[in-house]
This record gives sequence, C-alpha cells and structure tokens, in this order.
Amino acid sequence: MPATLFDDPVERKWWDMGFGVRWTLHGDGRTPAPGAVVRPDERLSWPRTAGLGAQHVVAMFGASFVAPVLMGLDPNLAIMMSGIATVIFLLATRGRVPSYLGCSLSFVGVAAAIRAGGGDSAVVTGAVFVVGVALFLAGLAVQRFGARIIHAAMPPVVTGAVVMLIGFNLAPVTASTYWPQDQWTALLTMLFTGMAVVCLRGFWSRIAIFLGLVFGYTISWIFDLVFGMIHSTTGGPEAVDHWRLDLSGVSQAPWIGLPSFHAPQFEWSAILIALPVVIALIAENAGHIKAVGEMTGDPLDDKLGTAIAADGAASMLSTAVGGPPNTTYSENIGVMAATRVYSTAAYWAAAGFALLFGLCPKFGAVVAAIPGGVLGGITVILYGMIGLLGAQIWINGGVDLRNPLNLVPAAAGIIIGIGGVKLQFTDTFELGGIALGTIVVITGYHALRHFAPPHLKQEPLLDAGTSGYDDDRGGPDTPR
Repeated sequence: MPATLFDDPVERKWWDMGFGVRWTLHGDGRTPAPGAVVRPDERLSWPRTAGLGAQHVVAMFGASFVAPVLMGLDPNLAIMMSGIATVIFLLATRGRVPSYLGCSLSFVGVAAAIRAGGGDSAVVTGAVFVVGVALFLAGLAVQRFGARIIHAAMPPVVTGAVVMLIGFNLAPVTASTYWPQDQWTALLTMLFTGMAVVCLRGFWSRIAIFLGLVFGYTISWIFDLVFGMIHSTTGGPEAVDHWRLDLSGVSQAPWIGLPSFHAPQFEWSAILIALPVVIALIAENAGHIKAVGEMTGDPLDDKLGTAIAADGAASMLSTAVGGPPNTTYSENIGVMAATRVYSTAAYWAAAGFALLFGLCPKFGAVVAAIPGGVLGGITVILYGMIGLLGAQIWINGGVDLRNPLNLVPAAAGIIIGIGGVKLQFTDTFELGGIALGTIVVITGYHALRHFAPPHLKQEPLLDAGTSGYDDDRGGPDTPR
C-alpha cells in the first residue's frame, strides 16, 4: 500500500483513496488553535475526526429520522441513502463544501398531500424523484448562466411566500393526525423541545429536536406504566385502546439486514404537488453555501450550481430505490459553528456511520416506534419553524409588504396553500394546496409586475449587487 495513504510525520498530509482531496493535519491534531478553524482541506486526528462524524449524524437525528417517518418511508433506507447522498455531494464539490445531506422537512407536506389524495409510498417517491430531476437541471442552469437566473424567476418575495405556505400547509396534519393521539404527551414534548431549543447552548441546542424525541419516548413509557393504555385515535378516524409506546416491532427486528426498497410510481397530480418544493431547496442550498463560505473564509459562490445539481442527483438516486430526497442541512452548520471544524474528512466519517445505521433494522424499528403524541409535540414546532423561515427570507431580502405588488400575490398564494383551495379542471385532474398556491405566487407576481406602474417596481429583477442572488461574475450570493 502506498505510504501516502498514511500520516506523514514530516509533511503531515494525507491523500484520500483516489478522490482527489488532500487533508493537512491541523496543528497537533487535537483541538483548533485559539481563534482558528479547521478548514475543509484540514483534519484533526482520525479518532477525533470519526467522533465529529458521529456527532454530525446525531445532530441530524431529529430531522433526518422524523422526516421519513412523517412521510411514511423506511427510516433505515433514509439514513443509508443519506450517507450515499453525502458521498455524492462531497465528490461533486471536490471536498470544498462540508455538508451532510438529509431529508428536507419541506417534503413532509408534499407527502401528506399526496397520501391524502390516495397516493402510496411509490407515488410519493415518484413525485419527489421528479423534484430531484428539476433540482439537478436547476443546478446545471446556475452553473451555465449564474445565480442571477434564480433571482429573476424567484425573487425573495416569491421564495419566502412559497416556503411559508409549504410549512403552514402542514398545520392540519399535526392538529388532526398526531396531536389527538395523546394530547398531554404532545403538550409536554412541545414544552420541553421549546425549552431545549431556546435555553441550551452549543452542540446541545443543535440536537434539541432529538432530545425532545428522547423526552417524549420517556414520558410515553412512564404514562403507559402509570395510567395503562390510552383510548384515542392512532392516525385513523376511530379511537381505540392502545399503548402509547409500542416496541413490539423492535424486538422482532433483526440486528443486521437490508432496508426495504421499492420502485417509484409517477402520477401527474402528485408531481404537480411536489414540484414547488424545488424553490425551497434552492433557497436552502444558497443559504448553506453562503454560510459555510463566510465561516471558512473561502467564498464558495462558484460551487452553488454544483451543490444544487449534486443535491438533485443524490435525491434522484435515493427516491429511485424508495428512499426520501436529500438536501443540505442547517443542523450541520450549527455543529460546525460550535466546533469550528469544517473538515470534509468528518463528513466522510459521517457518511460511513450513516451506512452502518442503515444496515441495522432494529435501529430503524426504534425510530418507527415514535409515539404519535410525541410527533404531535415535535411537529407543532417544526412545521411552524418551516413556515416562519419564509418570513425570514422576506426580512433578509428587504421585502416591503406595503407594496401591493409584493403583498397581493403573496397573500393570495399563502391562503390558497394553507387553506387547501382547489381548482377542478376535469373529473380526474385538479390543482390545489401547495401546487396551486405556488403557481399563484409566481405567475401572479410576474404578471402584476408586467402591468404595474413604475413607482411600484422598487427593485429590478436583476440588480447589480444590492439584493437577492448576485455576483459580479454571475456567481451566487444569498438573499440578504
């Protein structure tokens, strides 16, 4: 085996096995120097790097495992494909962009809407596969034409409104499906999770959702011991007696095995519901690239198109075998900020841990056994946070809602998306909810802009660098 595969005591450099990434040992390999950061092309000692990789996977538990459960997909397959997706992303960006890919919560509302219309897991993954294709093509377009094309089609007022309606569209799922299963457990879980998010610091605040799940598990187990079975719904219309925490599936699951695979199925009605999520994913990617570039001191504007395309390719691969889509995740930005370690070597380690978790059906059974009441408490916060991210996009983009050009299409689209307003075209085809709301926001804004008087067009669609996505070279920036 070539000596370059090992630490060189003089050079202190390591080449990975054919992937073209060189990691230089940072300092003594133990901790970053005061005020210093471990850059993507650096690493700590291998045991510490492995530990950081495991920490990234744990930070993803709250969202990356909750999301596939809420979508009705196999959590074991979800975590396995998240590891594979991370590998694809690291290879595509050639080790410059540290990121762990997980299932975006933006897809939960899509899955709920598709299932409400009679679709099964195959239809859900088929619709999301098309989203992956659209995201991949969007990435190629950004590479070719620059990020200005994104801002022209989706200025902050549009992006914020779409993200908001996607999040708030999920409110009925919590209110009618999860919360009624155990309202007191839901309330306690919500309160604990909210306290954890606000009061904890550093790494612990980044895994607040995971801690909320653990708390909810524990409370459900205690309530079962003290009060016995609960009489409530279990996701259906009829109330029945059942245990809050049912671990029978855990005892029956083997320790080692492959997850459940299935092929996607394509239906136009489901695809139209899912496609608007592309807007949210592009916004997520832009924010991630900008944040990482600022933290590492390495502008990554030229990698936005590559990152978006890599997310699309990873999502296509995952959904092709029945898994959820994958995208960059803010939890990992928080972990990097807390540890000051941005080494992509840690993400290779995280991908390895994810693959191991995916081969343990017993672990997936534990995730699948999350009580409905616990999900009720968690989703009250998660879904609201998704929706309010849309408002944050408006704030960062300087959107003036006093301007009717911004106010009218956003208001109409959000109400349509949240309220489930529908347009019936034929006996077999209708538009409603997320899909119709997104169409109204995008087409409404651009149509009204065309006819609006000049004094209402306060900002050009393609500016010189004051708002939205821009760069002198046509590269990306994030909404300010």
